[in-house]
Amino acid sequence: MSTPISRREALRKAAGATTALAAMTLLQPGLQAADSLKGRVHHSVCKWCYKDIALDDFCKAAKGMGIQSVELLQPEDFPTLKKYDLSCAMVSNPTTTVGKVKVGGITKAFNRIEYHDALVEAYEAQIKAVAAAGFTNLICFSGNRDGMSDEEGLKNSAKGLKRLMSIAEKHKVVLVMELLNSKVNHKDYMCDLSEWGVALCKEIGSEHFKLLYDIYHMQIMEGDVIATIKKNQQYYAHYHTGGVPGRAEIDESQELYYPAIIKAIVDTGFKGFVAQEFIPKRSDVLASLKQGVQICDV
Repeated sequence: MSTPISRREALRKAAGATTALAAMTLLQPGLQAADSLKGRVHHSVCKWCYKDIALDDFCKAAKGMGIQSVELLQPEDFPTLKKYDLSCAMVSNPTTTVGKVKVGGITKAFNRIEYHDALVEAYEAQIKAVAAAGFTNLICFSGNRDGMSDEEGLKNSAKGLKRLMSIAEKHKVVLVMELLNSKVNHKDYMCDLSEWGVALCKEIGSEHFKLLYDIYHMQIMEGDVIATIKKNQQYYAHYHTGGVPGRAEIDESQELYYPAIIKAIVDTGFKGFVAQEFIPKRSDVLASLKQGVQICDV
């Protein structure tokens, strides 16, 4: 009976602490939010959620919050990250064309054999760029079903991705397929359930292919978030946050209790990154980001 009250109080305290910390940071440029972080979680953030902020300015702000990575960026962005001693915990995908079709993005990717030659060429170059920068994870996608069965799509995806495993292993890069919801945001996307993604991991059979468990997307598709993380943790290389519904702030305005979720991730022994990927609805978007980091700093 007391759980909802405790939940609100915990998140309110986190928000209050973040607000105070933000104020101190503004008043004292030398004081960083990193000083107050517990160090059990490696924090990252997806730049695309903050499109109106220049990358240089965003890196500076992120560094001041104790964030260690700004992600879903391309190799041309790496020098800016290096300037602030930041990592790119998940490098964005390359794209290319097959005829007049753009491939490599969410909708047209590895589940189609006719795209494999172009994708392999594009990913080989991207893998080398990721390794040269000293980074590890490179995102990839299944593509949409477009009438294809999940069984055929899994077989095709495995066939194409296996072609990249030797170069990924050579360069110590992990290809990471994102789990996305096909109910609200990405209609018809094939890799929309952990069960399918885990089956693909088993079919490929390499530690250099894993999954990106997006908490927002998987709450929409399958729920049972903590139990699923515990069950499949060996297949998850990376995590994304987001408030449900609406992908807004991860505070008391949405249905998930992130402190418990992040604690469950940490308790599995996970040593990778947790990235904020919510779209701020408030005017002070950096204050929302600071709050998200504090909520997830368990």
